Amino acid sequence: MGNEAQCKARYGSQVGRGKALLETKELIFRGDFKVTIPFAEMKSVAAKAGMLSLTHAGHEAWFELGADAAKWAEKIKNPKGRADKLGLKPGQVVAVVGVDDASFRAELEGRVGQVTWGKPKKNGDAIFLAVGEKAALERIAAMKPFLAKAGALWLIRPKGAGAAVTERETMAAGKAAGLVDVKVVSFSDTHSAEKYVIPVAKR
Repeated sequence: MGNEAQCKARYGSQVGRGKALLETKELIFRGDFKVTIPFAEMKSVAAKAGMLSLTHAGHEAWFELGADAAKWAEKIKNPKGRADKLGLKPGQVVAVVGVDDASFRAELEGRVGQVTWGKPKKNGDAIFLAVGEKAALERIAAMKPFLAKAGALWLIRPKGAGAAVTERETMAAGKAAGLVDVKVVSFSDTHSAEKYVIPVAKR
């Protein structure tokens, strides 16, 4: 999930109050008016006196964010890559089960220490499990014994209202396996990544 803030905003001639959302690749405002501004289409981005200002499609826009304005500007100018959002670091032990994504494979092999495909190793720092259908939820409990005490199980689930597996179903399956959900990020244009860990009290 991105950052969010209730604020006053302007886009071109439209001025109003609402909620601003800073997502992975775009800034979204929903309130008295609605607009979605992709980072790639922003022509200028600046922060001054608590105001985030930018230009897009010939329109000037600003958002009253207070102390967060500078942080948002920095994130827009230097967005985190997927590997950073997933907390992947050199030397980690990672396993990928059922996730078919060539670009992710390349990112992993260029970032972490050990990567296994199809079957995890013991004491894994991160396991990525595809849950594109309900039957895959049964595999969550089987992944838990392979996690290090502070390891993370990432469930890669299709986005959209018509997806075969819902967030509610993954949360229920994770809870049943003795895990807690702590984070959701965008994995790709089509999939979300939901992070589950062993509760601190049980590590």
